[in-house]
Amino acid sequence: MPSITVNVDDNLKERMERHPEINWSEVTRQAIQEKIETLEMMDELTSESELTERDVQEIADTINERGRKRVEEESA
Repeated sequence: MPSITVNVDDNLKERMERHPEINWSEVTRQAIQEKIETLEMMDELTSESELTERDVQEIADTINERGRKRVEEESA
């Protein structure tokens, strides 16, 4: 099985070392697996899309702005 190297800062490494019962390689492998599955699903869902990257960014910006407004309204 191939190996990869993951760099973490000193603080994170210290915090990880407080939990020697955790197999951090397995946690990392699972996180990568989940991310890949999500990306593949997104690729499949968008494979026939006619939207450009600019269209997608505009939609994302609109969603983010509406989300910010909603949080502000609920916080008021």
